[in-house]
Amino acid sequence: MTETKPNQQSYRLFHYPKDRLRMTVGEDRSYVTVKPTWAAPLSNPKRFLSLLNGKGEEIDTIKDPEKDLTPESLMAVQQEIAKRYLTATVSSIISAKGEFGATYWHVESDRGERDFVTQSLQENAQWLSPTHLLLIDVDGNRFEIQDTSVLDERSKVLLETIL
Repeated sequence: MTETKPNQQSYRLFHYPKDRLRMTVGEDRSYVTVKPTWAAPLSNPKRFLSLLNGKGEEIDTIKDPEKDLTPESLMAVQQEIAKRYLTATVSSIISAKGEFGATYWHVESDRGERDFVTQSLQENAQWLSPTHLLLIDVDGNRFEIQDTSVLDERSKVLLETIL
């Protein structure tokens, strides 16, 4: 027997305690931990929201959260997503060093100086255009270089050396 999924308007997402996203489904079910993730954050931002339970198993995918969720639930999801998908804009690369498949970065960004580590640059350095680079660190944080051509010469040399 297949389980039918309820109307997504009956989903109530909220924080309780303040740092844990929870969900109730009508009068039927409750999930004590819900992790929202974007199924296609680069190609379809703000669409196809996957809701995972505490074990990382998918509860449901919501095609258009802005339309399919109540304003209160959408706000709770957006707050959780903001914590999960940190994006800093890199203005210069102070240092970058590769060791055993990991790259250690020290950069200046719109959030101040940041240190982060990337693994497997083939997967975690994504060119969004010929000069727009997205780096994803081991914690899933995103560091964006919007235009590599406007970086200072030292940053350009470090980037070319690493990539």
